[in-house]
Amino acid sequence: MVRRIAIVEDEPALAHNYKDALEREGYRIDVYADRPTAEAAFATRLPDLAIIDIQLGDEVKGGHELCRGLRAASNTLPIMFLTAHDGEIDEIVGLSLGADDYLSKAISMPQLNARVAALCRKVDAYASDDHQASIIKQGPLELDVDRMTVCWNGGPVELTLTEFWIVKCMAQRPGHVKSRQQLMDAAEIVVDDQTINSHIKRIRRKFIDCDPQAEPIKTEYAIGYSWRATTG
Repeated sequence: MVRRIAIVEDEPALAHNYKDALEREGYRIDVYADRPTAEAAFATRLPDLAIIDIQLGDEVKGGHELCRGLRAASNTLPIMFLTAHDGEIDEIVGLSLGADDYLSKAISMPQLNARVAALCRKVDAYASDDHQASIIKQGPLELDVDRMTVCWNGGPVELTLTEFWIVKCMAQRPGHVKSRQQLMDAAEIVVDDQTINSHIKRIRRKFIDCDPQAEPIKTEYAIGYSWRATTG
């Protein structure tokens, strides 16, 4: 299957460079210069992966609005910010909106290709033969690897792709401490420790939204995180 990738970028030269680089990797690329055009196209058909700039024309935060809309339309659609807004706060905001990855425009084309491929592998992982289990049950948690869904006490917990693989990494071995590097490896992302911490905070918040008493993730200070062996 040829994946269809949407690039939303208002600088024509950059959009052309990204398009050429990704087409050489075998992807089909659709380019949009502004949020309204992209939204109109997505209303008809969602891409297999979206790469979004933050500032789109006169809309300083147009990419944020687009990300919100895409995440509302699909919880598992891979979304990547590719932007000149490369501060730590910018990254935290972008990830909090539901993006799976956040990259600076200073990234090289080989690095961009690698990060796109990593997101695609996350989508494909459920079809592989190397699952330890299709269903992971730990107390109130039920994680369905095939469907990439998570429930807590029978209620759905809407996780992004990156958040899903972080939870799976911890939940399949409760009580076993996972370092931030191990969580990065499981989610196939390359970020700093603060970004992993931000992912964990958002995951915790989503479980609390489902159950105010939920405390499934334990912080192992100076080491990493673990899924509580008994949660209840």
